[in-house]
Amino acid sequence: MLSDLAEVIRNAQQPLTQAQAKGYMLMLLQGVAFCHANNIMHRDLKPANLLISSTGQLKIADFGLARVFSSDAGRLYSHQVATRWYRAPELLYGARKYDEGVDLWAVGCIFAELLNNSPLFPGENDIEQLCCVLRVLGTPSPRVWPEITELPDYNKISFKDNPPIPLEEVLPDAPPQALQLLERFLVYPSRERVRAAQVREPHCSPSARREPRSPGSQPP
Repeated sequence: MLSDLAEVIRNAQQPLTQAQAKGYMLMLLQGVAFCHANNIMHRDLKPANLLISSTGQLKIADFGLARVFSSDAGRLYSHQVATRWYRAPELLYGARKYDEGVDLWAVGCIFAELLNNSPLFPGENDIEQLCCVLRVLGTPSPRVWPEITELPDYNKISFKDNPPIPLEEVLPDAPPQALQLLERFLVYPSRERVRAAQVREPHCSPSARREPRSPGSQPP
């Protein structure tokens, strides 16, 4: 695999076309759905861990932080996983009990980066990372995220109440259908995030599937 998605985005002179973003997302969702169907959560999905072949094929790599998840409510995991920009809010609040929803949040962050050519939540530390999320999605409350009160770090820090910013203002060049899908990934309650296997793409032609940019066509 000659490249990765981070390099593809970095070398792009302008945001990827809708067909390119769609093609990469389709391949990413197929891989994530396969992992989750086999009870594997990756826990470090990010563009640098998505390898791209010379023909534009995407493969998920680096399973060093991957773990088996189960319905065992008592199982604890480390919250110090996932690269900060793609870290789900429950992890930022110190969650030790979580599920494949952490991968789905990361998928949403990757999707936004494909649409905008830059990270959606580029925090420089954990507190700033949480501030970046809250600035866009609004300050969470127990009404919209009941589980937040149970998270270890919920009472350690408080934030000013801010309303969410419409995604069309954050990503003004993104098509409406893309924003509708993005909204289904970037929600606070993990159980409400759309599962990878649930995403269906109704209007994809063969040419759109082949269009993702190959590393060989990138400028040096």
